[in-house]
Amino acid sequence: MAHQYDAGCLCGAIHVQVEGSPLRVGLCHCKDCRRHHGALFYAAAIFPSSSVRVTGVTAHYEGRHFCPTCGSSVFATTEDEIEIHLGCMNSTEDLRPSYELWCQNRERWLPPFPGTTCHQRNRDEA
Repeated sequence: MAHQYDAGCLCGAIHVQVEGSPLRVGLCHCKDCRRHHGALFYAAAIFPSSSVRVTGVTAHYEGRHFCPTCGSSVFATTEDEIEIHLGCMNSTEDLRPSYELWCQNRERWLPPFPGTTCHQRNRDEA
């Protein structure tokens, strides 16, 4: 049976439906993500764009989509992938991060997250 996930914004104007398993699940500590989310890091499940259906109208800035009514950040688009923010998902029980990006910006007082690989910058950079 295929996995199904639902996500949405605070006011309910944006709804996201996903069919299938994520390509990966990760955390990001980069300064852009920190500012965008107003948090020290953020978590997302990354899916192929073809498995995601979005209803409702989003506003966006540099690929980061949010609700123009309530301001909730819901997802980001990059090439043929969509990053669904875990905080917007109805259930995240089986979505465990396996990596962290931009660990050079990670707060030193954060505890280690078991099972994650920490990359100083992006995953594809040495």
